Amino acid sequence: MVTTAPEGLMVRPVLYKVADAMQVLSMSRTVIYDLIRIGRLRTVKEGRSRFIPASAITEYVALLEREAGGKK
Repeated sequence: MVTTAPEGLMVRPVLYKVADAMQVLSMSRTVIYDLIRIGRLRTVKEGRSRFIPASAITEYVALLEREAGGKK
């Protein structure tokens, strides 16, 4: 999910809505909320909205890579 700024620069979001994180991670809404509930995917709240920081997505992918690397 990359957008183009008025100056023509490519900008990546810092915070993702759950629906956007679903697309980025290719996972269902249920799986995303399960990962949040068990603490494998970190979120932040602003008002009544829940967001997933881009850094949390990066950390989750790194966790998956570490887990995959340990199972040979």
